[in-house]
Amino acid sequence: MTDTPSGVVLVHGAWHNARTWQDILPRLRDEGLVAEALDLPGAGASALAPPAYHQRPLDAAAFATEPSPNAKTTQHERTQAVMALVDQVAEKTGRPVVLVGHSMGGVTVSQIAEAAPEKLAAAVYLTGFMLPPGMPAGAMIGGDDSMTASLVKTLLMADPQQVGALRLDPRSENAEYRARMKATFYGDLSDDQFEEVALWLHPDEPASVAGVPSPITPERFGTVPRHYIHCTEDRAIIPDGQRKMVAMVDQAMPNPTHVHELPSSHSPFYSMPGELASMLSQIAKRSD
Repeated sequence: MTDTPSGVVLVHGAWHNARTWQDILPRLRDEGLVAEALDLPGAGASALAPPAYHQRPLDAAAFATEPSPNAKTTQHERTQAVMALVDQVAEKTGRPVVLVGHSMGGVTVSQIAEAAPEKLAAAVYLTGFMLPPGMPAGAMIGGDDSMTASLVKTLLMADPQQVGALRLDPRSENAEYRARMKATFYGDLSDDQFEEVALWLHPDEPASVAGVPSPITPERFGTVPRHYIHCTEDRAIIPDGQRKMVAMVDQAMPNPTHVHELPSSHSPFYSMPGELASMLSQIAKRSD
């Protein structure tokens, strides 16, 4: 244990942005941690949407076929952006950081843990894509039996191969679609809370990111302590899928995953911010 504070970098998931962490950052800082988040390339301020998305009522046929202006965003860009923030936080603290990835943000966590294991005190996956060597996120989303019950596929509004994006309609006026979106990501929020946070989503998640194979190796990634926060009521990355990823990675790596549990939906940063922040703080302090 040292007198200098630990650093935590938070990475949001698909269709989200840094506002994901608005209730978590101040709690972590109140615990004496240096905590930072960012908008990934292609998200937040840099998110782009097809023209049809801005026309209401929605022309569903146009929305289903227009190429995504977000499609050129690459995983390499995202990895570089997060690496830069990791370096900034490490410079402030003088020590390795705890890197946290939610959902698709777990892909970036694995990239960095493999590329620069010496920069991380721990890798944390919040109901995230912690994938075994060689597996892309798309293989879990679309092809693994453990994810059959995921509701994410029921929200997609276009063929990802045709438009270059995993496309949702966060502004949909269709009550049934909105109910499914709430159930998928925010099942334990009130309707009013859902309506607020849905406004922050962008429609196009670059499809290429889901096709990047996990690069992890025992020699590099396998030297970083890792934690998985299992969300038991998740209907996006469902519990069976979470457990299977932990089992596959543990089989391939020399060190075990430390598993924690929250009785939450896919988005405990909104529904259980106090509990999640406490869990992340304990992980960070344990990693000192």
